[in-house]
Amino acid sequence: MSSPVPPPAAAPATITRRRAWLLAARPKTLPAAVAPVIVGAATALGDAVFAPLPALAALAGALLLQIGVNLANDYFDFRRGIDSPDRKGPLRVTQAGLIAPEQVRLGMAATFAAAVLVGVFLVARGGMPILAVGIASILSALAYSGGPWPLASHGVADLFVFVFFGPVAVCGTYFVQAGAISGTAAAASIAPGLLITAILVVNNLRDIATDSRAGKRTLAVRLGVRGSLAEYLLLLAGAHGVTILLFISGMRGPLVLLPLLSLPLAIPLVRTLAARHEDGPAMNAALAGTARLALVHSLIFAVGLAL
Repeated sequence: MSSPVPPPAAAPATITRRRAWLLAARPKTLPAAVAPVIVGAATALGDAVFAPLPALAALAGALLLQIGVNLANDYFDFRRGIDSPDRKGPLRVTQAGLIAPEQVRLGMAATFAAAVLVGVFLVARGGMPILAVGIASILSALAYSGGPWPLASHGVADLFVFVFFGPVAVCGTYFVQAGAISGTAAAASIAPGLLITAILVVNNLRDIATDSRAGKRTLAVRLGVRGSLAEYLLLLAGAHGVTILLFISGMRGPLVLLPLLSLPLAIPLVRTLAARHEDGPAMNAALAGTARLALVHSLIFAVGLAL
């Protein structure tokens, strides 16, 4: 049985309406939407099948879906009583009373509707496979924290994040440009998927205590601190290992090894997670740092893939 809906807190007087909606969109999470599209577009460029308009449409669609997911999480977590006053993560506008729940729900619906409009162009370009991907993406976005069996509350969100931010996003971006999927695109898609899943691991590791109390059984709650740290390490190592495999396999030249330069960004993040996983502000900084790592890795990776 879901927890009773908590009353919203009083809205801070210093936050304007426009600022509240910006907070609801959670711009710090948007690199997660950008990174796989960059990788997919760069792979297409390297394979001489790059098409700028479909690539830009894929980027717009990815950003809209990410914002829609953020609004859905804000709304559904509030309705389920998961967001409580002792939350360690960034401010949630519904729980804080900044925006009424029904308005957040309308904002979510409008954002997904805009994503559908972008999707019409992408479907016209890519056909039925892109239609299937679009429908699956929106349904998964809604099911992440909503519906009768929220993915985020049952320990399977990590898998869905990997699939949709890795193979689906990268290969989908490549497909709308090339009309097919190359082996290089499929292999390259693993790296951003792993890194963006690592962002979720940080988020859930920080929230183990509050999620447990709310009955939210994330994978971090199931694995515990040590298991989550091991998952984080494996995700980062796997993402960097993909670049080595692409070089060894001959799919790309030595420039594809450039993402190894992002390793110095990863080391302090691992240290923070190991030593300060109960420190909310430190973990929020690690969350932003992991998102930064995913974007930097993907940008450098894109250079190696394109050239």
